[in-house]
Amino acid sequence: MADATPISTRTQFCMVIGNPIAHSLSPAIHNAAYQALGLEFVYLASRVEDVESALAGMRSMNNFRGMSITIPHKIDAMRYVDEVREVDQAIGSINTVVHEAGRLIGMGTDGPGALKALTDAQVRIDGKHVLMLGAGGAARMIAFTLLRDTKPERLSILDINDALLQGLSADLRAVVQIPIHAAVLTESALTEAMSEADVIVHCTSVGMHPNVDASLVPAELFRTGQVVFDIVYTPLETRLLAEARARGLQTISGVEMFINQAVLQFEQFTGQEAPVEVMRRVVMEHLQR
Repeated sequence: MADATPISTRTQFCMVIGNPIAHSLSPAIHNAAYQALGLEFVYLASRVEDVESALAGMRSMNNFRGMSITIPHKIDAMRYVDEVREVDQAIGSINTVVHEAGRLIGMGTDGPGALKALTDAQVRIDGKHVLMLGAGGAARMIAFTLLRDTKPERLSILDINDALLQGLSADLRAVVQIPIHAAVLTESALTEAMSEADVIVHCTSVGMHPNVDASLVPAELFRTGQVVFDIVYTPLETRLLAEARARGLQTISGVEMFINQAVLQFEQFTGQEAPVEVMRRVVMEHLQR
C-alpha cells in the first residue's frame, strides 16, 4: 500500500453525513482506497441535522468534491442539489452528491449496490414475491432498481410511516405494472406478508449498532426457502440474519451492498477505478474486531 498522501491546499475532500453517524465505516473504506492509489483525497464523517446548510457549504468550497448521504437525509437532500441524474429522478431519493464546478449533482448508488449483492449471491428475483421492510430513502432506491432491472411477480412494502409508505407505493405504481401491496407495519400485516414472501429485504435501521438485539421479524415467521437480505452492516450479522440463518435460510449481509455502493461512489468522486479488494479488506477488518 502506498504511503499516506500529505494534506495540502490541493487536497480534495469528501464526507458522509447523517444522524446518527458514529457507526459509519465510510471514512475507513474511502481513505484506505485513496491511500492505495496515492490520491490527494481525504474522507470525513459528520453528524448533520440541517442537510440544506450542509449542501450549501459543499457548494461554497471548491475542494469539497463528494458527499455520501445516509439516514435520515436521503429524500430531503434532493431538494437542495442542482441536478439529479435522469435515472434517479423518479426514485425521489439520493445518497451521493458530486461537486462539479459549483454545481451539485445528485445520484443514487444504493440500488445498484443492493442488486449486485443479490446477483452475486445468485438470488433470483424474477417471478418471486419480494417483501420490503421500510419505505425510506434506501428502500426507494432498492425498490426502483429491482423493478427496473428484474421482474418480480409482486412487491409488498411495510412501514410504520403511512405517508412515506403510500408515497413510495404510488410512485412505483406509476412506472411499473406488477402488483404492489403497501400496508402499515403491524404484527398481523407482517405475519401475512412473511407467509407469502420469497425474498425479504430489510431497509430500516432496526438492529443497527448499538441496538443489536432488535429485529423486526420474529424468528417463528421464517419459512423454508426464503432469502433474507438486511441492508444494515453494523454488526456484520444482525439478529435478523442470525435467526434466519439458524432456520436454514440463505442470508445476505448489508456489508455487500455497502461495499458495492462505496465502490460506485469512489469512482464518481475520483474518476479512478476503485481498488475493490482493498476496500473489502478494510471493511471486514473493522467489522470482525
